[in-house]
Amino acid sequence: MGSWSLRFAAWFEKYMFAIIPLTLIVGIMFSELFLPFVSWVPYLFGFVTFVMALGCGLTHLKNVVYKPMPVFITLLLAHVLTPLIAFALGAALFGPGSDYTVGLVLFSIIPLGVSSVLWVGMSYGSVPLMLAMVVVDSALSPLTVPGLIELFFGAAIKFDTVSLVKDLLLIIVVPTVLGVAIYEISKGKFKAWSAPVTLPISKIFFAAVVLLNAAAIAPHIRTLETSVILVSIAVILLVALCYGIGFAGSYLMRNVSREIRVTMSYAAGMRNISLGLVLAMGYFSPQAAIPVVLGIMVQQPLATLHHALLQRFVPVQKEEM
Repeated sequence: MGSWSLRFAAWFEKYMFAIIPLTLIVGIMFSELFLPFVSWVPYLFGFVTFVMALGCGLTHLKNVVYKPMPVFITLLLAHVLTPLIAFALGAALFGPGSDYTVGLVLFSIIPLGVSSVLWVGMSYGSVPLMLAMVVVDSALSPLTVPGLIELFFGAAIKFDTVSLVKDLLLIIVVPTVLGVAIYEISKGKFKAWSAPVTLPISKIFFAAVVLLNAAAIAPHIRTLETSVILVSIAVILLVALCYGIGFAGSYLMRNVSREIRVTMSYAAGMRNISLGLVLAMGYFSPQAAIPVVLGIMVQQPLATLHHALLQRFVPVQKEEM
């Protein structure tokens, strides 16, 4: 049972770039079957966050405190520069008050993506640093997400800030704190011990979050106007820029290793899109969720392309392997 379930988890990670977009399509096509279960999303997502946090302890977080520059610069790029670009792009194409502009900005301010850890590992980056970044950014999300939405749009859009913060605490912060606490209590052993059960379940739950949210947004997607083509182009451009900004931003520091450059590029490039979809559907218009949905289709394939480019132009040295 254990070896089979771990093989399944490894298979899921390897082919996630195809599985997640296919899951999204299935959710849209058969939305009526899945709509009754949409209310399960926060709990499914909370479990995924918890399993992710099981791999991070206080030692990882201490390293962030001792060497904060990669984290500081990455978060600055991801949640200050990128939202500015997203807003400018959306305002130029759709207008500053457009729901599509809101969706582009929302994509850029949601926390760093858990799946970035997988790509960092495959590209010989720093997995501990990436884990720490995800945990820190997730813990800050109840402040950064509503704060940045208010900063960019102010009274132009209305949403329940208190409920948004509560949801972020429930599905991100509490599971993260619990996972880190269990890591410390078990000295990191609980993750390996529980992996045959928790890892495959977390993969299934992750796909289920995408599936159910796709079902929820399906009625609105079917009535979209032709501007969705323009939104698609904007999302592809924005996600590609995120990867490039992360890599280029690593040159703001001197004598940075390839490992750090790779980690920063994936960190800035990948977002917790499932969370973005949950927030978009719960607090904004269905049109605001469209860029986030398209982000799901784009992010993993572009991660594959980014990995190939790193291997081609920034090859790993033998001593790093």
